[in-house]
Amino acid sequence: MYGCPGRGQPFFGKRLDVIPVGEWNIFPEGRPLMIAGPCSAESEIQVMDTARGLKSLGINVFRAGIWKPRTHPNTFEGVGAPGLKWLQRVRSELGMKVCTEVACGKHVFECMKYGVDMVWIGARTTANPFLVQEIADAMRDVDLPVLVKNPVNPDLDLWIGALERFMQTGTRKLGVIHRGFSSSGKIKYRNSPEWQIAIEMRSLFPELPFFCDPSHMGGDRQYVKEISQRSLDLGLDGLMIESHCDPACAMSDAAQQLTPEALGDVIRGLIVRRPDSDSPVYKENIDQLRAQIDAIDENLLYMLSSRMKISRKIGEYKRDNNIAILQTSRWDSVLEKVTAAGAGYGLPEHFVKAVFNAIHEASVQVQNEILSGTDSK
Repeated sequence: MYGCPGRGQPFFGKRLDVIPVGEWNIFPEGRPLMIAGPCSAESEIQVMDTARGLKSLGINVFRAGIWKPRTHPNTFEGVGAPGLKWLQRVRSELGMKVCTEVACGKHVFECMKYGVDMVWIGARTTANPFLVQEIADAMRDVDLPVLVKNPVNPDLDLWIGALERFMQTGTRKLGVIHRGFSSSGKIKYRNSPEWQIAIEMRSLFPELPFFCDPSHMGGDRQYVKEISQRSLDLGLDGLMIESHCDPACAMSDAAQQLTPEALGDVIRGLIVRRPDSDSPVYKENIDQLRAQIDAIDENLLYMLSSRMKISRKIGEYKRDNNIAILQTSRWDSVLEKVTAAGAGYGLPEHFVKAVFNAIHEASVQVQNEILSGTDSK
């Protein structure tokens, strides 16, 4: 069973006691697992027309927002509970499974009343532990699958904390959705992918079904295919994509929604990677390459240890001569030099800067401990 040690951090390395997605009776066999439907349920006609188009593609899980968390008041915030009757009709007439977003305990009770098959937790809700706990309590001992989107800010702990709350109230049909993170920088997507966070979450909890939401990540339908392919290349299990029978008339997120026909084109163009291969030749070659990586990693650790020893000596010298730790002009010069050298080795500038800034931060921390007298060595 999943447990947490003293300070509330997840017990990494121990598998979650979750029910495999193949036993949820939600998705048909095969990969990728697909969820599609409009950003918002706007009318019964819109819901049914879109659902029929998606059903013709072989998609069996229909999504639609019933309650919409919006930044500004007096904007379309969803049709509310009456829209659940439309989902009910999709379920009964087309045989599709239906799901929607919930943001409070009341939403959960409404969904159970109308036979919704699965719910998801939105990014804004995931960032609010009080709301997550309220939803988890409402789902206590209820056999309802839930997918948890990453929080709006790039905080892995916050994402994991939401999973903990559902695990502690008995939810065993549990998965996650990566939809990107808010960014203050200028990027081409609506939300920054921060794939390294998704990779870390996947590595920590490989048993969780892992979806990508390329619609919210890209914010524009033109990016849906490339983001979808990237997520499949990383080994994610499925996709949640927004599709509307007439995107130009959509009452929310019109730019990122695809018609069912356009979505069909995207799906047919995707390459689904195998998780592994039984080929002896592949196994032998991949093992040799991984052995080389292991040897390089060992050398990297040795070099980092050697560098840190020198940083410690520099800290001692600064202490003895009453010199401040930070000397920004020196570090600016180092960073300029290593990024130029990295370019010569074919390494991206952002990667080199990220690595060396992390090294610099650790070195400053060591020197600070020396100057404050808290260094343990």
